[in-house]
Amino acid sequence: MTGSDELWADTERAIEDVRTVVAAEGVSGRAVERFRAVVFSYHATPGRTMPWRETCDPYEVLVSEVMLQQTQVARVMERYPRFLDAFFDVGALARAPLSEVLGLWRGLGYNRRAVALHAAAAAIVDDHGGRIPDDVDVLQQLPGVGPATAAGVAAFAYGRPSVYVETNVRTVVLHCLMPDATDVPETRVRELVALTLDERDPRTWYYALMDLGAELKRRHPNPSRRSRGHRAQGPFEGSNRQLRGRTLRAVLDGGVLTPDELAGRLSVTEIEAVRVLSELAGEGFIVEEEGSYRVADRGRGATRG
Repeated sequence: MTGSDELWADTERAIEDVRTVVAAEGVSGRAVERFRAVVFSYHATPGRTMPWRETCDPYEVLVSEVMLQQTQVARVMERYPRFLDAFFDVGALARAPLSEVLGLWRGLGYNRRAVALHAAAAAIVDDHGGRIPDDVDVLQQLPGVGPATAAGVAAFAYGRPSVYVETNVRTVVLHCLMPDATDVPETRVRELVALTLDERDPRTWYYALMDLGAELKRRHPNPSRRSRGHRAQGPFEGSNRQLRGRTLRAVLDGGVLTPDELAGRLSVTEIEAVRVLSELAGEGFIVEEEGSYRVADRGRGATRG
């Protein structure tokens, strides 16, 4: 048995102890105390190294939180530094043309996140004087910022003890504190996250939870499947998501395209081309002008200095 395996065996035994207490007492004060001990004990070993964990800058944290939504860490690790190099602060992002933002977002998927982040940057500049809010409720008023992203910015940038729930956090809570439950409502998960939160240092606490959750998913069937909110993603190949991505890339590369030109490039029917172009236009990605479509640029070129 390797040192890593020995450590994990100790962690599994400690988790089983937590489960035993929960079975006897519910999520009592003793259960919470032991749960926290397990999480921090595992975190005492070298954790995952990620550039967004090395900063407390609210803008850099916001960018990372948006990028990490439904995207693998490895892909974000590659593109995050490039994005920050191009759009070095919230003002630079707000001024940048949307086409440039979408161009650097390529490969991350779910391009509406880039549109929302671009709009959020403009709102931060226009409505908050360029300062990213530290209040969860105010953050959620920004375009595309939901409860998890808002809580992440509050916790990781400002050290606010907010209730942050993402897939790895959910995994630890379900595995350790609700091992036999199924169809668990998200409200219950949030209650347990709030109950067990280390309010003195939420930043370190959530990093510890996420590292443990990532390892749990590697060694066990994903406990998040027992959450009522869990949705299995359908295959990408041949999906509307794939067609949307291909369409946006074609418009970015071509500058201006008609539905007929898009149909030829993508080998789809003109009806399909019109449908997806209209869909993207309705969501603010592109605009239609006299039957042709282009990216809906709304910014001014950002420059350093």
